[in-house]
Amino acid sequence: RANAMQAKTINEKISAEQRLSTALDGLKIAVEAYPDLKASQNFLDLQNEISDIENKIAAARRFFNSATKELNTAVEVFPSNLVATLFNFKREMMFDLGEQRTTVEEPPKIQF
Repeated sequence: RANAMQAKTINEKISAEQRLSTALDGLKIAVEAYPDLKASQNFLDLQNEISDIENKIAAARRFFNSATKELNTAVEVFPSNLVATLFNFKREMMFDLGEQRTTVEEPPKIQF
């Protein structure tokens, strides 16, 4: 989580988020071995909180990509491209998860 927060570039953020997703998947697998833990109210609350956070992250990604798409269009289309050239605005990369896209974009599966 700290790596994701401290990342400066989009590629660093993507890499950090991929590592975080892998760690969370590992946690979910480890919990399967402990039925008493799965029944704990505190753990159920934690699962709900994680699900909520994952949904918020997905929404933030969609917002970022939408804003980036608007910027990239403005940088290329006349007359806004004149202003973009004047102030040295450049196209920006979209937040692309590559191979993990299908895993991340599907709703989180919470098993009890």
